Amino acid sequence: MADALILDKPRSPRRPAARRSNFELYSWLFMRISGLALIILVLGHLFIMNILDGGVHRINWGFVAGRWASPFWQFWDLAMLWLAEIHGGNGLRTIIDDYARKDSTRFWLKILLYVSMVLILAVGTMVIFTFDPEMPAS
Repeated sequence: MADALILDKPRSPRRPAARRSNFELYSWLFMRISGLALIILVLGHLFIMNILDGGVHRINWGFVAGRWASPFWQFWDLAMLWLAEIHGGNGLRTIIDDYARKDSTRFWLKILLYVSMVLILAVGTMVIFTFDPEMPAS
């Protein structure tokens, strides 16, 4: 009777436990923190650009040149650009993981996403830092 209760060892070999990373946890946390920061940055941007001192009618080359002559506003706009791009890219990465069924489709969609993110961040950063306020408006 005791022999009937003994089970054989499973035939498949035991695999070592996979190393787990906390990437998804940090990604989730980043989305919450960057979302709060973006709310402050974007609402501040909208308030300053659209409501204060005459609203959108005053926005022209001179206004942008004066604004980006200040390192504070360069940093403000750069932080908004980087946080929005990475926040949105992280959200799209999650959507790709959820809805792309084939590994090859998932791979190429992520490559396209990452390349577009790098290009937009590079061009946007370059525009903010190389903007010449002395250049005459055309």
